Amino acid sequence: MRVQRRLAAAVSASALVLLAAGCSGTFANEKATTADKPAPAALPKPLSMVSTPKSAVWTDTGEGKHQLRIAPTRLARGAESDMAHIQLDDDLKGMVPYYLTFSFTNTGKETMSDADPTRNLSVNTVDGQAGHGVSLFQSNPLATGSGLPAGCREAGKAKLAAGDTTAICQIFMLPKGQQPATVSYRDDGSDTLIWQVDGAKTGGAGVLPADKAADTPTRDSTSHAVTVHITPKSVRPGSVADLSHFDLDADEKKLIPYYVTMEYRNTGKYDLLPDLNENVLVRTAGGQESKRMILLNIGGPGVSQCPDAVPNEMLKPGAKVTSCSIHMLAKGDRPASVVFQGKGSSQPVIWSAAAAADGEK
Repeated sequence: MRVQRRLAAAVSASALVLLAAGCSGTFANEKATTADKPAPAALPKPLSMVSTPKSAVWTDTGEGKHQLRIAPTRLARGAESDMAHIQLDDDLKGMVPYYLTFSFTNTGKETMSDADPTRNLSVNTVDGQAGHGVSLFQSNPLATGSGLPAGCREAGKAKLAAGDTTAICQIFMLPKGQQPATVSYRDDGSDTLIWQVDGAKTGGAGVLPADKAADTPTRDSTSHAVTVHITPKSVRPGSVADLSHFDLDADEKKLIPYYVTMEYRNTGKYDLLPDLNENVLVRTAGGQESKRMILLNIGGPGVSQCPDAVPNEMLKPGAKVTSCSIHMLAKGDRPASVVFQGKGSSQPVIWSAAAAADGEK
């Protein structure tokens, strides 16, 4: 689940630090002049995207479920300078802000209090990385203007009666050089809702084509460095019925299995265990990450659509093995990329899964 980072302006006994430089407060014995007022900031140009309203579920803090009609209405790229006055965490510095405005209607019969579906929202890159959502506090009661970026000031209503509609803007930080491909809502009813951003290119920075082989380092069971040559073979959707021999819980039964098949060739000098697929994960168009599902299969029939590693013995230098892993995705979601993270390697190898995803639209 995406982590919301709430950033507050710092207040000390000697100084009042505002959320925004240029929005300084006016004290009781001071008068603001026209020259003190900053010129209205130009709104960033919105990106073209699908904005069809969709039905959704939101759960409040008391575990009450509410029916919504939700739609993204505006997505715009901000400037790095928009965040210059905000004390960002180190891992967010250098990222680019995107401003997502979305509307939601209470289609249920009960009034919603403190309605905030932003925790379920995400703006995602082409390879399925979810943007980091940030929320800003306007903590200075003396400020003459909002410290929030001009392109993101819709705050929504505190209460929403049945049939009412409101709008909220959320800031998402994306890595520089990456572009948004989708806006998603992780429905509390288990499904994922996805809206496509126009103009998003297949792949993205650092993402290999789906059929491109790559070499990457990993380590054997005694921590020796070993290079592996990996060739992606397929990313295929299955059915939860394929897993009927296994004891799935109620939530797992709501998901869709995807089968990722890879070929591994040991190009190093040391033996490797054949289960290299334990290092594979799938990033989704909805900004989620799905690791390999582990199923206990002692002497059982297994999953014929996703067979175990062949051969099932130590992978000698120069030998190769074909292996399949199962990854569970929410309904409505689809694979965006396949990632292999070698043991001890600082950089993963990422392949596009766009071809498989396109087949599931």
